[in-house]
Amino acid sequence: MKPDLSIIIVSFNTRQLLKECLDSVYASLAESTLTSEVIVVDNASRDGSAAMVRRHFPQVRLIANEDNRGFAAANTQALRAIGYETGHREYPLSPTPHPPLPKYVILLNPDTLVGKSALATLVRFMDENPQAGACGARLLHSDGSFQHSAFAFPTLFQVFLDFFPINYRLTDSRLNGRYPRYLYQASEPFPIDHPLGAALMVRREAIEQVGLLDERFFIYCEEIDWCLRIKAAGWGIWCVPEAEIVHHVARSTGQFRDEMFAALWKSRYQLFEKHYSRLFQWMARRIVRLGLWTEVERARAAARRREITESELTSRLTAYRRVAEMGQRSKGE
Repeated sequence: MKPDLSIIIVSFNTRQLLKECLDSVYASLAESTLTSEVIVVDNASRDGSAAMVRRHFPQVRLIANEDNRGFAAANTQALRAIGYETGHREYPLSPTPHPPLPKYVILLNPDTLVGKSALATLVRFMDENPQAGACGARLLHSDGSFQHSAFAFPTLFQVFLDFFPINYRLTDSRLNGRYPRYLYQASEPFPIDHPLGAALMVRREAIEQVGLLDERFFIYCEEIDWCLRIKAAGWGIWCVPEAEIVHHVARSTGQFRDEMFAALWKSRYQLFEKHYSRLFQWMARRIVRLGLWTEVERARAAARRREITESELTSRLTAYRRVAEMGQRSKGE
């Protein structure tokens, strides 16, 4: 028999965080009556993450990759291992028979700590709301402070605020895709466009209908693409504040700041090309071009003030140049 819940964690050089995450997952499961399985996909970590899982968590189903396949591909790898199968490039499921699948799948980042009742709370919400195709938890920073957990789908104004924050009230507002804090504080589930991919639970039937993650997204935006497809298929998506999960922000991706900046914009351009109009793409490229010019000037000014080293300046300028070149390629120039 397949479990109620399959928990998928993709790791990359986060051994200690992964251990703490798994400890919290099993503590949360112990507080529930859920039947479950845990799958860890290690993307060729060099810090002994895979060995740690084998030693301390023999009950985990470990997939140890020999190279870094990216976040979306590694999650899809785990979904296939569960029993899902894929067809053409948009990743719908094939009609061939497959074994019974879990009712729900949750994607967890290795830099999360799951609250004791969080998994049971999310499953209970999904059980009670059959129209919900996906949901996310309330995320907290390491010190317990508020963290935005849910977002609206990207808009041109969000692209603009990425480079020109103007005022914290704007960056923390609906104009920047953030939901108001009172919705979280009310502790009642509320509808959203998409949760942060650090903790994303999806219903079996929704996966069967829209398919798996798009492996063309190496990292970033894969959960937005998935949720766009889930919503387009008629499912609702919700944030469930009663389920609390601590999220240590960017502990894995933060290892390579400038590389991750370029990876973020590569994925955003892919997302825009896949789901947005030509006019949106045209305007977004021009906002990004102006923003990159501003970032270059900021970086050079910081180097003159010796706030960053010459090597750091070179790394940043290289990342900005790569993003600018992506913008040119995306419009066919």
